[in-house]
Amino acid sequence: MSQDEPEQAESSRASGLLRSTAVVSAMTVLSRILGLARDMVFSRFFGADAAMDAFFVAFKIPNIFRRFFAEGAFSQSFVPVFAEYDETREHDEVRKLAGRVGGTLGLILFLFTLLGVIGAPVLISIAGAGWLLNPDAESAEKYELAVDMLRFTFPYLLFVSLTALAGAILNTYKRFAMAAFVPVILNVVLIVFAAFLAPNYPRPGLVLAVGVFVAGIVQLLCMLPALARVKMLVRPRWGWNHPGVKRIANLMMPAIFGSSVAQINILFDTLLASFLVTGSISWLYYSDRLMEFPLGVFGIALATVILPNLSREYAAQTMEGFSAMLDWALRLVILIAAPAAVGLFVLSGPALTTIFYGGRFTGDDVSMATISLMAYSFGLLGFTLVKVLAPGYFARQNTKTPVRIGIIALVTNMVLNLVIVVPWYLSGASGAHAGLALATSMSAFLNAALLYRGLRKEGVLILSHGWGRFMLRVALACAVMAMLLNYFMPEQALWLEADIWRRCIWLVGAVAGGVVAYIATLFATGVRPVELSLKPPVATPPADSGPGA
Repeated sequence: MSQDEPEQAESSRASGLLRSTAVVSAMTVLSRILGLARDMVFSRFFGADAAMDAFFVAFKIPNIFRRFFAEGAFSQSFVPVFAEYDETREHDEVRKLAGRVGGTLGLILFLFTLLGVIGAPVLISIAGAGWLLNPDAESAEKYELAVDMLRFTFPYLLFVSLTALAGAILNTYKRFAMAAFVPVILNVVLIVFAAFLAPNYPRPGLVLAVGVFVAGIVQLLCMLPALARVKMLVRPRWGWNHPGVKRIANLMMPAIFGSSVAQINILFDTLLASFLVTGSISWLYYSDRLMEFPLGVFGIALATVILPNLSREYAAQTMEGFSAMLDWALRLVILIAAPAAVGLFVLSGPALTTIFYGGRFTGDDVSMATISLMAYSFGLLGFTLVKVLAPGYFARQNTKTPVRIGIIALVTNMVLNLVIVVPWYLSGASGAHAGLALATSMSAFLNAALLYRGLRKEGVLILSHGWGRFMLRVALACAVMAMLLNYFMPEQALWLEADIWRRCIWLVGAVAGGVVAYIATLFATGVRPVELSLKPPVATPPADSGPGA
């Protein structure tokens, strides 16, 4: 083998990973654009009123449990085991595992969903405790409406979790497009229900909840042909005693425990927000949606691609390739997520004004959502790093360490919520909801730092040469981009006065100009596309050091 052949193989592998990430990102971009369109419909038809506060709580609860059964604890445990089976077993054994997992998960989910529907008043009492404790009629209305909504939104958990199982199987076979596309269906269905059906009924918010139920069914049905094409459309059967199912369950237990803490934290956030002024939950939702756009388009897409690939590297015991892939993913994160965070912070007000302002979403709503979006944008890099670092543990079937780290970060988040939000609220100053976003961002960086430290100490992540120089160049490019955006961007008052088309032109121009300024500065400082190649790790790094020069 010539000296160039390993480098060519690494380059080819990096290109393949980039192509897979690009496919997932493209589908995710489509989904996020339609998600923004959906939220634009929400903001214009419903604004940030009591009905939307109730809907967002009722929709959040099944999505909280989704972290256990769908893309969270289950997927992180299922993909490594399934990838190992596919790498080392006959196809019939792989099909049998898929059928046993599907049947076991499906029955457990059905029973859990039934309990959720029956116990809707209890769940809303926990998530919206502030509504019960407030004696006014508006709070009572929000509580009753949220209970009725939850009885339609909770079954979404069953459908979306089975959809996630199908997506995890397809991702293992490097069929990323369909799994990344199905969220589009949710957005399309909700747009139809919000714009065309809800206005014709006396309780339009309840119609949105029915739309969530319908979307879940359609998403699952759309995955079945894709499973058939990879010969994985198998009959689900109960299989608790199957060895593969047992392994997945054992891996899930610590992940579920960690996810439980995470979801308790989300419920705690929602509970605190329910004590704040009406609109706080909606303002946090709209700002979070804009923060989730770059996170979903890039961070989650990259994590989706690297988990099955890292799992295969670990199954094949090629730890040098495992480390190189993690190093490559981290460089890509810094290169893309850092400017996205800076741009989102600078353009928070203009972006919210362009996308949501109008109809029942007022200028005051824009101001309140801007504060929380700026707080969320501060943590975007931390959120993205967590998405990429955690697979370094899950791919090695180590769920305990990221769970322990996650618990530390989440307990810290809850403490920060109390330390920041309570004094803010008691002072009488507006915008206390932004304290929840700020605490979340701070805990994300703590989570990422502890995950990084653990991978370095274990010797799993060995950094390639030139990290310090690379980070300085990215920081300089981000600073240049921020200064230019601040200098040329119109004042917020002008954004509110401009019509929708002018705001769109300004926002597109600002984003395009920021991208050009960032890339030009990177190029001027010497960053080249070779930065995205899979590089060999440094031979003997310090076990606990940060990125070297």
